Amino acid sequence: MSMVTTHVLDNASGRPAAGVPVRLEAREAGWTTLAEGRTDDDGRVRNLGPEELLSGVYRLVFDTGSYLGPDAFFPEITVCFRIGDPPRHHHVPVLLSPFAYSTYRGS
Repeated sequence: MSMVTTHVLDNASGRPAAGVPVRLEAREAGWTTLAEGRTDDDGRVRNLGPEELLSGVYRLVFDTGSYLGPDAFFPEITVCFRIGDPPRHHHVPVLLSPFAYSTYRGS
């Protein structure tokens, strides 16, 4: 199982956001892409990145413009987070609507 997974829910429609491209990046000397994926029909990316990650700072970059359309107020969402307990799984969901988004550490 990937150490990092995500789930995108469309709050405006009350449905999963399918087809959203997502990138996992690590902060090293700049940002390095570790993995790329796309949300499935349930709005999830279940297999994103390596099975092992070191302690450090990472980010998920969501191409929300490809989902919300060319006039999207938030064409991209970047969620930066720290992994301090590398053996644990980290689930980072996003709740999305046309003019707002929120995120949290899931389980």
